[in-house]
Amino acid sequence: MAVDDRFTRDHREPDDDRPTGTRNEVITGPVADWATDFSHTEPEWAADPYPIQDELRQRCPIARTERFGGGWLPTRYSDVAEIAYDTERFSSRSVVMSNFRPPVELAPMGVTPPISSDPPFHHGARKLLLPVFTRSAVAKREESTRALCHSLIDAFDGRLTVDAAHDYAQHIPMRVIADMLGFPPEDGPRFQEFIESALEGVNSPPDERMERMNLLFDYLYEQIRDHVDDPRDDLTTYLINAELYGNKLEAEHVAGTMALLLIAGIDTTWSAIGSSLWHLAKTPADRERLVAEPELVPTAVEEMLRAYAPVTMARLVKQDMRWHDVDMKADDWVLLSFPAANRDPAQFDRAGEVVIDREVNRHAAFGLGIHRCVGSHLARMELRVALEVWLERIPRFSLDDPEAVTWAKGQVRGPRTLPLRIG
Repeated sequence: MAVDDRFTRDHREPDDDRPTGTRNEVITGPVADWATDFSHTEPEWAADPYPIQDELRQRCPIARTERFGGGWLPTRYSDVAEIAYDTERFSSRSVVMSNFRPPVELAPMGVTPPISSDPPFHHGARKLLLPVFTRSAVAKREESTRALCHSLIDAFDGRLTVDAAHDYAQHIPMRVIADMLGFPPEDGPRFQEFIESALEGVNSPPDERMERMNLLFDYLYEQIRDHVDDPRDDLTTYLINAELYGNKLEAEHVAGTMALLLIAGIDTTWSAIGSSLWHLAKTPADRERLVAEPELVPTAVEEMLRAYAPVTMARLVKQDMRWHDVDMKADDWVLLSFPAANRDPAQFDRAGEVVIDREVNRHAAFGLGIHRCVGSHLARMELRVALEVWLERIPRFSLDDPEAVTWAKGQVRGPRTLPLRIG
């Protein structure tokens, strides 16, 4: 049996001296004024954040909240971009806004490198992943992804109503990421639990969130040890054997990167596929055009990503400062709303409309700055193939009940239930 001492220790031993990172309990409940009390976890934000963002862009344009221990929400593209590129004053050691702030000592690696890493560590950690996510590497997965999409539709078995989020969209990135990491495909339901806990459970008490995160890392270390004993040609074995600055990766680095790929690599694409199908179901003209002109799908994909960007990322203010006429305090959260940036009229013509043949489209759906999504080629491929197969197999579909559509709350927004009528 192979032995790797990095993965034989108990990585959950408590440290009594570890800072809790908790500033105060999360405040939940209705929002009276989004400019002074915003909350991205409230139902109305999940259902339709765009009118709220448009109003804030005119009024503030940087909203404030005391929830989650205090935070800020810029809504203009220029402000979001400026913060995203500013690694001197804003830290990425946590990208999920909650009532827990990881201790400063976790920088520069953070919990889920490279997205949680600050310079200079970030550069090397990101560079390790680039070969895995090149266009040519992703292209090798297109055939199997297309076959998967067909098999999911085959499983509809003639039903006239399907939940496109539950029965189609979620399974595509789950299977792709599981295959990349070398995880059992039947573990998909566990992935969903991990994702919902990490991204939608931010109102839970810190101890409860920590315990749920421990369950995720227990699973990851189990998979890592299995790969140490039985190496194979997948991303997990690649990370186990990878070196950074002349040394093998620390156990926490390997597991943290796998956690990032499992959570971010699934939910973001699942949400983008679901949002695109939701749009086409309620917009017959766009659906009919893409059915008639399938060569337009790649262009439409970029517009769907702009208009329904699923991801909002967080930063932490490094030290007290005056920034654009607001007084930010050390460890204040800043929510980088890429969805709001993508609908800024100062940046995009007809910003509030979905223009599926938009030619110039430098959107921020995959982020901005050094943390721009390393898996963007993979996400684009999955979204394009998912739409191509669906439109080929199901050219006519509509919302079965618009009121029955539900959306994820938190920093990754997409349909969680999407009943569609086929035919």
